[in-house]
Amino acid sequence: MCLAIPARIIRRDEQLALVDMGGIQKLVSTLLVPDAKQDDFILVHAGFGIQIMDHNEAALTMALLKELAQHGGGIGYGTADNGRFLDQAD
Repeated sequence: MCLAIPARIIRRDEQLALVDMGGIQKLVSTLLVPDAKQDDFILVHAGFGIQIMDHNEAALTMALLKELAQHGGGIGYGTADNGRFLDQAD
């Protein structure tokens, strides 16, 4: 199964962007989304930004992934490998 995760661009240069995925920051390629800019949401798959997302669509997708993880879906936005929600660390 393939899964693309919404991520917000923190900063970018010509070919790479630092993105935030539920508190996890990663460098991803922006070669497939050359028009993406800081604060845009992009779908990330296998280290590549593959599509620019609408902010509302990104928020809905992130909420659904969190809900799936809370109900034992085994995968979720904002979770670490041990299943602890990173945004609930406090």
